[in-house]
Formats: sequence, C-alpha cells, structure tokens
Amino acid sequence: MKKLGRSPNAHSLFLINCTFRKVGVGLRALVATISQLTDHRELPHYHLAQENNDFHPSVYYSIQTTYLCTQMAKIRDIDLGDFPLLLAPMEDVSDPPFRALCKKHGADLMYTEFISSEGLIRDAVKSVSKLDIFEYERPIGIQIFGYDIESMKLATEITERTNPDIIDINYGCPVKKVACKGAGAGILQDIPKMVRMTAEIVKSTKLPVTVKTRLGWDEDTKYIVDVAERLQDVGIEGISIHGRTRKQMYKGEADWSLIAAVKENSRMHIPVFGNGDIDTPEKAVLFKERYGVDGLMIGRASIGYPWIFNEIKHFQKTGTHLTKPTVSDRVEAALQHLNMSVEWKGETLGIAEMKRHYTNYFKGISHFKDYRMKLVTSFDLQEIRDTLNFIAENSDEFIFAT
Repeated sequence: MKKLGRSPNAHSLFLINCTFRKVGVGLRALVATISQLTDHRELPHYHLAQENNDFHPSVYYSIQTTYLCTQMAKIRDIDLGDFPLLLAPMEDVSDPPFRALCKKHGADLMYTEFISSEGLIRDAVKSVSKLDIFEYERPIGIQIFGYDIESMKLATEITERTNPDIIDINYGCPVKKVACKGAGAGILQDIPKMVRMTAEIVKSTKLPVTVKTRLGWDEDTKYIVDVAERLQDVGIEGISIHGRTRKQMYKGEADWSLIAAVKENSRMHIPVFGNGDIDTPEKAVLFKERYGVDGLMIGRASIGYPWIFNEIKHFQKTGTHLTKPTVSDRVEAALQHLNMSVEWKGETLGIAEMKRHYTNYFKGISHFKDYRMKLVTSFDLQEIRDTLNFIAENSDEFIFAT
C-alpha cells in the first residue's frame, strides 16, 4: 500500500477506512496502519478500544473525521494548521472588540471589516480607524474594497504600513451601494478587470494577498472555477468563496458544489476556504468531508455566538458536543464586548454600536424581553453593566426555550 506522507489524499483515507471496516480488522490494527500511512503522527487515544478489539462505529467516525484532511493550510509562511476556521469580514461587526472574543473562542485567522480604498486615500476617520489591529489577533488580515485600480493600489500601500499578516480583496460584498459601483461583488460582471486589479495589488505589496468572492454575478455567470485559477495565476495565495451569487444575496441555500470544483481543479495549489450556511458543528464536519475544502470561513453564525469556533473544533476532534454557554457565560462575553467597545470607540459610540449585539447574545432565553429592552434603550454605561450583572447573578431564573 502506498505511503501517504504528510498530505494524504482524503479520498484514499476514506477508502482505507472502508476497506478495514469491510474486512473486520480490529481497531488497534486500524490505528496502527493509519499511523504508518501518516508518518506515525500521534493518534488520539480511544479507551473504547481497550475493552475489546472490535471496531466501534463512534471511533470509526472520529478517526475518519480526524484524518480525512490532514494537509496543513498555509498562506505563504503562515501555517494555519489542519482545517482552520476563519472569521469572515463583516461590516459593522468584525471590529477589534468582536474579533477579540472570536480569537478567545478559537478563530484561527480573522479579517477586519472591509475598508473603502477611497476612504483610506482621503484619510477618512471611519476608514482609517478600521486599520487598527493588535498583536494578540495574529494572524490577521485587513480587507479592502474599491472599483478603481489605482485607488486600490494606493490603499494597499497604506494598509501595508499597519503591518497586517495578509491583505484581502473584497470581491464578494453584494450590497447595492457597493456592487452597483463596480466594487465588491460588482466586479464579477467584469472578470478581466478583476484579474487586472488583483495583479496590480499583488505587485503593490510584499504581503500575501487573498481574495473573498462569490460563485458569480448570477446563475448564468458562475465562472468561479476559471476565475479562481486566473486569480491564482496572478499571485493570490488563498481564496475564500461564498456559495451564492451576487443576485442571491443571502437568500436560499449556499451551493458548495462549485467550491468543491475549485478545490478539485488539479491546477489549484493555494488554500480554498468555503463560506456560507455553516452554523452548526455537524454541518461544519459534513461540509469538510463532502467538499474537501482546506478550511471554513464563518460569518453570521458567530454574531453573538463566538463559541461556534471551539464547538466545531471539539466536535471535529471527538464527535461530541461541548456544553453550551450558560447565561453567565453569555453575560461575561457581552460585558467583555461592551467594555472593549467603549474603550476602543468611546462611551457614546461604544454603547450605541453594542445594541445590535444583545439580541444575539441572549437569543433563545425565555421571558427575556424586559431585560433586552433595558439593554438596548439605556445610554448609561453603569446602568447597562448593572443590568448585565443582575442577569448573571440571577442566571438560574432564566431558561432556554426548547
């Protein structure tokens, strides 16, 4: 049997598992053989195997999910490990306070909110403030967007001065005010310009450049397999693909089949990250196995629920679920988010911009309406803190709706 080395083919490992299961080889023999095939890397210890030498379905599942995709994802010299989880860039969400929580709870690579190239060139306060990054966030990417190639080149040079690990280009934002100007997903209507812009940005920086995009503009222009290859050819070092077109916005289900087709393209050698509809650990593991991507980018599912990253990692490793965050855990996260928002943005803006998050932090708690109203209507920092502390102190009185 051919040795698979450090980067075994996922399909081959699946066949190996199936073969061993079919012939009824004992668990210890299976573990020993997979260990040999994967250069004797350390395997998890399964106490279930000690009771007898039979194959246990849950252990089979754990081995399969652990070793199905063992190739390490790298963006140039940035080693993201095996199957990294990325925080998506989200406007008015992915700011430093929110990123700090996602990092704490397991995000492997994070991106800033997207930043307007024109805003950076004009030194607009809002755009420039989004360049703030911190050492504990690394690796961190700064995402920029725009419609003019020269402006994007200048914005790249400005961004590079803040010393991020990665510069990311937004070719995926579907919002009308962005796309209709030819920026974000709007550039999917002009692929030659998209390729030229990317090439110029790559030449404008010493940092690795990545791209976030969509399948195409509409159902008739899903050219992502060709587009991804062309962008790789001009120098990008990673691509994140949302499984919808611009026309779809966020409606319907994300189509991951074309994301898989990009990954399966034999000419592709850069990491391919999938994005869209990942909201449970089960779905994350299923999509990993079904579509063969190098990692997942998680967006909306993390809003008010940064625990999603570690929950996915734990389920992937063990096949079991972490205990869900308690009311006290949620209060602790909301307080950290609030305090960091006030510190970074100032009290007035920090309080105002936190209001959109409280509903998500306390989603699913019965009879919480009165407390939520206090949190979203108050502009007094101490009153908000007192309300959150009261909720924590009386957490036993709150239950989650089933």
